[in-house]
Amino acid sequence: MDPTTPRRRRLRRLLALVASATLVGTLLTGTTTATAADTELVVNGGFESGLSGWTCSGSTGQATASPVRTGSGALRAAPAGADNARCSQRVTVQPSSTYTLSAWVQGAYVYLGASGATAQDVSTWTPSASTWQRLSLTFTTSATATSATVYLHGWYGQPAYVVDDVSLVGPGGGTTQPPAMPTGLTAGTPTASSVPLTWGAVTGATGYAVYRDGAKVATTTTPSTTVTGLTAATAYSFQVTATNSAGESARSTAVTATTTG
Repeated sequence: MDPTTPRRRRLRRLLALVASATLVGTLLTGTTTATAADTELVVNGGFESGLSGWTCSGSTGQATASPVRTGSGALRAAPAGADNARCSQRVTVQPSSTYTLSAWVQGAYVYLGASGATAQDVSTWTPSASTWQRLSLTFTTSATATSATVYLHGWYGQPAYVVDDVSLVGPGGGTTQPPAMPTGLTAGTPTASSVPLTWGAVTGATGYAVYRDGAKVATTTTPSTTVTGLTAATAYSFQVTATNSAGESARSTAVTATTTG
């Protein structure tokens, strides 16, 4: 037998172990990289700043200092009549992305959910939680989703429920600021009933709104449009704004054009 054979076998085993360790390291690194982009999207989820960032139906919700799970604040909301004490917050999300929503609750028939980012609302609930209980769910946004509304509510005829440490974790929503104000607004050659407008494209804008004499009259996804339905021999003032999922920019400098006639 070749005396080098056992040595070769040991070498092959060693190389296999090194390759396996390298693969595991790569997989672990990949996992870390994938989750590193995840971020907390809920603002004031611990209610340390009262109800800042939250909207509650009617006057059903209020900040409370007891009981709290962590920190110094929590949300107490009491259903009343036909009001199930719904408290919500809208957040910006990414399309086709996975998010984990959670909250700690006390009370009977407490619901936690999200709407606006999936084909149907997603929710979970507990029939009874006499002590702090964690509700959690995971969902994937649709291909066109840009925002989601996180909500909690109780049930009709039930006592008040308490919530603390609401969290939505996933890819950052990206756009959090409205786009810049459009510049370069120019009126083309008018007709008796229309005026063509062009302006400079704005980075981060997904659309534009057109204003005539202070009133919005059109929207477009391109930096040009023709305003129609005008009166002959009349002067008009035009402005435009840029829009995205975070809101609308300030209005551009006005340009004036007079229709023929």
